[in-house]
Amino acid sequence: SVWRRLGAEVTVVEFLDTITPGMDKEITQAFLKILKKQGMKFMLNTKVTASEVVGDGVKLTLEPSAGGAATSFDADVVLVSTGRRPFTKNIGLEALGIETDKVGRIKVDGHFQTKVPSVYAIGDCIDGPMLAHKAEEEGIACVENIAGFAGHVNYDAIPGVVYTYPELATVGQTEEQLKQAGIKYRKGTFPFQANSRARAIFDAEGLVKVLADEETDKILGMHI
Repeated sequence: SVWRRLGAEVTVVEFLDTITPGMDKEITQAFLKILKKQGMKFMLNTKVTASEVVGDGVKLTLEPSAGGAATSFDADVVLVSTGRRPFTKNIGLEALGIETDKVGRIKVDGHFQTKVPSVYAIGDCIDGPMLAHKAEEEGIACVENIAGFAGHVNYDAIPGVVYTYPELATVGQTEEQLKQAGIKYRKGTFPFQANSRARAIFDAEGLVKVLADEETDKILGMHI
Protein backbone atom coordinates (compact mmCIF):
# COMPACT_ATOMS: atom_id res chain seq x y z
CA SER A 1 0.00 0.00 0.00
CA VAL A 2 2.97 2.36 0.43
CA TRP A 3 3.47 2.42 -3.35
CA ARG A 4 -0.16 3.43 -3.84
CA ARG A 5 0.26 6.28 -1.35
CA LEU A 6 3.30 7.43 -3.31
CA GLY A 7 1.12 7.65 -6.42
CA ALA A 8 1.82 4.37 -8.21
CA GLU A 9 -0.94 2.32 -9.80
CA VAL A 10 -0.89 -0.98 -7.89
CA THR A 11 -2.36 -4.28 -9.07
CA VAL A 12 -2.11 -7.40 -6.88
CA VAL A 13 -2.17 -10.78 -8.64
CA GLU A 14 -3.18 -13.52 -6.20
CA PHE A 15 -3.46 -17.25 -6.86
CA LEU A 16 -6.08 -17.79 -4.14
CA ASP A 17 -9.59 -16.37 -3.87
CA THR A 18 -8.64 -14.07 -1.00
CA ILE A 19 -5.74 -11.95 0.23
CA THR A 20 -3.82 -12.60 3.47
CA PRO A 21 -4.73 -16.32 3.57
CA GLY A 22 -4.73 -17.90 7.01
CA MET A 23 -6.07 -14.79 8.69
CA ASP A 24 -9.63 -14.28 9.90
CA LYS A 25 -11.92 -14.00 6.85
CA GLU A 26 -14.16 -11.30 8.29
CA ILE A 27 -11.14 -9.11 8.95
CA THR A 28 -9.65 -9.99 5.56
CA GLN A 29 -12.83 -8.96 3.73
CA ALA A 30 -12.88 -5.61 5.53
CA PHE A 31 -9.16 -5.18 4.79
CA LEU A 32 -9.68 -5.88 1.08
CA LYS A 33 -12.51 -3.34 0.94
CA ILE A 34 -10.28 -0.65 2.49
CA LEU A 35 -7.40 -1.34 0.09
CA LYS A 36 -9.75 -1.19 -2.91
CA LYS A 37 -11.06 2.14 -1.62
CA GLN A 38 -7.45 3.39 -1.64
CA GLY A 39 -7.29 2.59 -5.35
CA MET A 40 -5.48 -0.74 -5.30
CA LYS A 41 -6.68 -3.31 -7.83
CA PHE A 42 -6.85 -7.05 -7.20
CA MET A 43 -6.82 -10.01 -9.59
CA LEU A 44 -7.81 -12.96 -7.41
CA ASN A 45 -7.93 -16.59 -8.54
CA THR A 46 -5.15 -15.72 -10.98
CA LYS A 47 -1.71 -17.24 -11.48
CA VAL A 48 1.42 -15.92 -13.20
CA THR A 49 2.79 -18.45 -15.67
CA ALA A 50 5.57 -16.37 -17.25
CA SER A 51 7.34 -13.03 -17.04
CA GLU A 52 9.52 -11.20 -19.53
CA VAL A 53 11.46 -7.98 -19.30
CA VAL A 54 10.44 -5.84 -22.27
CA GLY A 55 12.19 -2.51 -22.60
CA ASP A 56 11.83 -0.62 -19.34
CA GLY A 57 8.93 -2.77 -18.13
CA VAL A 58 7.76 -6.32 -17.50
CA LYS A 59 5.17 -8.35 -19.39
CA LEU A 60 3.36 -11.00 -17.35
CA THR A 61 1.41 -13.94 -18.70
CA LEU A 62 -1.62 -14.68 -16.53
CA GLU A 63 -4.12 -17.51 -16.35
CA PRO A 64 -7.07 -18.35 -14.09
CA SER A 65 -5.88 -20.47 -11.15
CA ALA A 66 -8.20 -23.29 -12.19
CA GLY A 67 -6.93 -23.12 -15.77
CA GLY A 68 -8.16 -21.27 -18.81
CA ALA A 69 -7.21 -18.78 -21.47
CA ALA A 70 -4.00 -16.81 -20.97
CA THR A 71 -3.87 -13.02 -20.88
CA SER A 72 -1.01 -10.55 -20.68
CA PHE A 73 -0.39 -7.76 -18.22
CA ASP A 74 2.14 -4.94 -18.65
CA ALA A 75 3.83 -3.35 -15.65
CA ASP A 76 6.68 -0.96 -14.96
CA VAL A 77 7.87 -2.94 -11.93
CA VAL A 78 6.92 -6.36 -10.55
CA LEU A 79 7.36 -7.22 -6.88
CA VAL A 80 7.33 -10.95 -6.13
CA SER A 81 5.94 -11.98 -2.75
CA THR A 82 5.49 -15.74 -2.67
CA GLY A 83 6.79 -16.57 0.77
CA ARG A 84 10.16 -17.75 2.06
CA ARG A 85 11.97 -21.03 2.65
CA PRO A 86 14.52 -21.87 5.33
CA PHE A 87 18.15 -21.73 4.22
CA THR A 88 19.14 -25.27 5.16
CA LYS A 89 20.46 -26.79 1.93
CA ASN A 90 24.15 -27.54 1.43
CA ILE A 91 25.18 -26.64 4.96
CA GLY A 92 26.08 -30.16 6.05
CA LEU A 93 22.88 -31.23 7.82
CA GLU A 94 22.74 -34.54 5.99
CA ALA A 95 26.28 -35.40 7.03
CA LEU A 96 25.29 -34.93 10.67
CA GLY A 97 22.12 -36.99 10.30
CA ILE A 98 19.77 -34.06 10.88
CA GLU A 99 16.42 -34.56 9.15
CA THR A 100 14.43 -31.94 7.23
CA ASP A 101 10.92 -31.97 5.81
CA LYS A 102 9.95 -31.51 2.13
CA VAL A 103 10.43 -27.73 2.22
CA GLY A 104 13.72 -27.85 4.10
CA ARG A 105 12.56 -27.17 7.66
CA ILE A 106 14.57 -28.97 10.32
CA LYS A 107 12.56 -31.59 12.20
CA VAL A 108 12.57 -31.15 15.97
CA ASP A 109 10.68 -32.61 18.92
CA GLY A 110 8.73 -30.73 21.57
CA HIS A 111 12.00 -29.61 23.17
CA PHE A 112 13.51 -28.31 19.87
CA GLN A 113 15.90 -31.26 19.75
CA THR A 114 16.83 -32.77 16.39
CA LYS A 115 17.59 -36.42 15.65
CA VAL A 116 21.12 -35.63 16.80
CA PRO A 117 20.82 -35.31 20.61
CA SER A 118 23.42 -32.54 20.88
CA VAL A 119 21.86 -30.36 18.16
CA TYR A 120 18.81 -28.13 18.67
CA ALA A 121 17.03 -25.84 16.21
CA ILE A 122 14.71 -22.84 16.57
CA GLY A 123 13.26 -19.99 14.56
CA ASP A 124 12.91 -19.71 10.80
CA CYS A 125 14.56 -23.07 10.10
CA ILE A 126 11.81 -25.09 11.86
CA ASP A 127 8.05 -25.31 11.45
CA GLY A 128 5.91 -22.26 12.20
CA PRO A 129 5.72 -18.60 11.17
CA MET A 130 9.00 -16.90 10.28
CA LEU A 131 8.78 -14.18 12.91
CA ALA A 132 11.59 -12.75 15.04
CA HIS A 133 9.57 -12.74 18.25
CA LYS A 134 8.55 -16.36 17.68
CA ALA A 135 12.22 -17.32 17.29
CA GLU A 136 13.14 -15.34 20.40
CA GLU A 137 10.61 -17.20 22.53
CA GLU A 138 11.75 -20.52 21.10
CA GLY A 139 15.36 -19.64 21.92
CA ILE A 140 14.48 -18.96 25.55
CA ALA A 141 12.42 -22.16 25.83
CA CYS A 142 15.13 -24.19 24.12
CA VAL A 143 17.85 -23.05 26.53
CA GLU A 144 15.53 -23.68 29.49
CA ASN A 145 14.97 -27.23 28.23
CA ILE A 146 18.71 -27.80 27.80
CA ALA A 147 19.23 -26.57 31.37
CA GLY A 148 16.69 -29.09 32.66
CA PHE A 149 13.74 -26.75 33.11
CA ALA A 150 10.31 -26.90 31.47
CA GLY A 151 10.67 -24.48 28.57
CA HIS A 152 7.43 -23.83 26.69
CA VAL A 153 6.15 -21.60 23.89
CA ASN A 154 2.46 -20.70 23.65
CA TYR A 155 2.03 -20.50 19.88
CA ASP A 156 -1.55 -19.26 20.30
CA ALA A 157 -0.15 -16.04 21.77
CA ILE A 158 2.26 -15.11 18.97
CA PRO A 159 1.03 -12.02 17.07
CA GLY A 160 1.44 -11.35 13.38
CA VAL A 161 1.26 -8.04 11.51
CA VAL A 162 0.83 -6.97 7.89
CA TYR A 163 2.62 -3.63 7.56
CA THR A 164 0.19 -1.88 5.24
CA TYR A 165 -1.90 1.20 5.94
CA PRO A 166 -4.00 0.52 7.85
CA GLU A 167 -2.01 -2.25 9.51
CA LEU A 168 -3.60 -5.68 9.90
CA ALA A 169 -2.77 -7.51 13.12
CA THR A 170 -3.81 -10.87 14.50
CA VAL A 171 -3.10 -13.14 17.46
CA GLY A 172 -4.59 -16.47 18.43
CA GLN A 173 -7.14 -18.44 16.46
CA THR A 174 -9.41 -17.27 13.66
CA GLU A 175 -13.16 -17.80 13.64
CA GLU A 176 -12.72 -20.38 10.88
CA GLN A 177 -10.22 -22.35 12.96
CA LEU A 178 -12.56 -22.39 15.95
CA LYS A 179 -15.44 -23.65 13.83
CA GLN A 180 -13.26 -26.36 12.31
CA ALA A 181 -12.13 -27.48 15.77
CA GLY A 182 -15.69 -27.53 17.06
CA ILE A 183 -14.93 -25.02 19.81
CA LYS A 184 -17.90 -23.06 21.13
CA TYR A 185 -17.12 -19.36 21.21
CA ARG A 186 -18.52 -15.87 21.51
CA LYS A 187 -17.66 -13.14 19.05
CA GLY A 188 -17.46 -9.41 19.57
CA THR A 189 -16.70 -6.78 16.92
CA PHE A 190 -16.32 -3.03 17.23
CA PRO A 191 -15.97 -0.69 14.22
CA PHE A 192 -13.62 2.26 14.47
CA GLN A 193 -16.42 4.39 13.01
CA ALA A 194 -18.01 4.18 16.46
CA ASN A 195 -14.83 5.39 18.19
CA SER A 196 -14.76 9.13 18.77
CA ARG A 197 -10.97 9.42 18.78
CA ALA A 198 -10.68 7.52 15.51
CA ARG A 199 -13.25 9.82 13.93
CA ALA A 200 -11.56 12.92 15.36
CA ILE A 201 -8.24 12.06 13.69
CA PHE A 202 -9.95 10.97 10.43
CA ASP A 203 -8.73 7.40 10.80
CA ALA A 204 -11.94 5.50 11.39
CA GLU A 205 -11.79 2.65 8.90
CA GLY A 206 -11.55 -0.94 10.09
CA LEU A 207 -12.65 -2.85 13.15
CA VAL A 208 -11.56 -4.89 16.16
CA LYS A 209 -12.69 -8.50 16.58
CA VAL A 210 -12.42 -10.58 19.75
CA LEU A 211 -13.15 -14.32 20.01
CA ALA A 212 -13.63 -15.88 23.44
CA ASP A 213 -14.57 -19.27 24.87
CA GLU A 214 -18.33 -19.50 25.32
CA GLU A 215 -18.12 -20.88 28.86
CA THR A 216 -14.92 -19.51 30.39
CA ASP A 217 -14.51 -16.22 28.47
CA LYS A 218 -10.88 -17.13 27.82
CA ILE A 219 -9.67 -15.06 24.88
CA LEU A 220 -9.04 -17.37 21.93
CA GLY A 221 -8.23 -14.83 19.24
CA MET A 222 -7.99 -11.09 18.59
CA HIS A 223 -7.90 -9.44 15.16
CA ILE A 224 -7.69 -5.78 14.18
